[in-house]
Amino acid sequence: MPGIDLARGSAVVGMFAAHMLPLPPLMWTVQSTWHGIADGRSSILFAVLAGVSIALVSGGASPIPRRQAATARIRMLARAGCIWLLGIALALTPVPVYVILPAYGLLFLLAIPALRWRAPALFGTAATIALVGPFIVHAANASAWWETESGGYAATALGWHYPVPLWAAFIAAGMGIGRLRLDDWRVLIALLCSGTALAVIGYAVIAPASRSLPWGQALTDAPHSSGLGESVGSGGFAVAVVAACVLACRTPARWLAIPLRAVGAMPLTAYTAQFVVWWAATSGEAAPLGAFRDLEPFWPFTLCTIAVCTAWTLLIGRGPLELAIGAASRAAAGWGSGTRMP
Repeated sequence: MPGIDLARGSAVVGMFAAHMLPLPPLMWTVQSTWHGIADGRSSILFAVLAGVSIALVSGGASPIPRRQAATARIRMLARAGCIWLLGIALALTPVPVYVILPAYGLLFLLAIPALRWRAPALFGTAATIALVGPFIVHAANASAWWETESGGYAATALGWHYPVPLWAAFIAAGMGIGRLRLDDWRVLIALLCSGTALAVIGYAVIAPASRSLPWGQALTDAPHSSGLGESVGSGGFAVAVVAACVLACRTPARWLAIPLRAVGAMPLTAYTAQFVVWWAATSGEAAPLGAFRDLEPFWPFTLCTIAVCTAWTLLIGRGPLELAIGAASRAAAGWGSGTRMP
């Protein structure tokens, strides 16, 4: 869907900003800090959209029939493995940013049992995890084990900067969205209003409580804090953005959004490209985050990425990494069923 590609492209560019720009803490009442909205929220939007995509490729509003579920699960397992391996490869580079893809692969894996779930079950699961997950993550982070060598390896393998016990909520919420009739404007308006309401609750009700309660760290809305304010507020923000993008692409604005939609049509390729460029710009050496940011790479890299993705999408179609992972998942499904896939 054009609107999903637009939202996904916005998330990718937002992650570029979070990595390549020194973003200020967001204060909604101070306009000069509004570009800080990219910090943390972009990656959560990316995760929600992953859930939307999983739902769309597994039947959309009508989950796939039981007889097709086994093949879909094998393809999802292969896709999860490929994404996890790509994430580990990027995490081993000297680029000093946290890589979302190992957690992304694990979230795809966790989504497999839910491929035939309908929207109410998915939204219920998302709400439960969003409310409980911050306290689980907060308790786990209190362990000194993460500071040990083995803990460091585990954090890389799990993508713990995006902790699965909480981020599973975003995948489940996205799958719930993908199970709705996204061609119905009334559904989209309801999603927009619901997401906005959740954002207000997270940022204006829960987060202020974090400053006056003993367990405030588990309630904060700070980016990448895994607090309850962030899970509800930024999760709701992501839901609202998805709805707004789909609504926008029901108008002629979808044609103006083609360049950003092109980035969203090949998100893994675009996301990975930043690591390649970053590594090349620093001559393959480990360098402080500020050393690359001092080169002011955001606008040149973003504009070049948009131009290349637009040309690639219009002339070729799917991105190279998307094609490779798609081929691997089809091959895995063919082997699993004992037949050769075309």
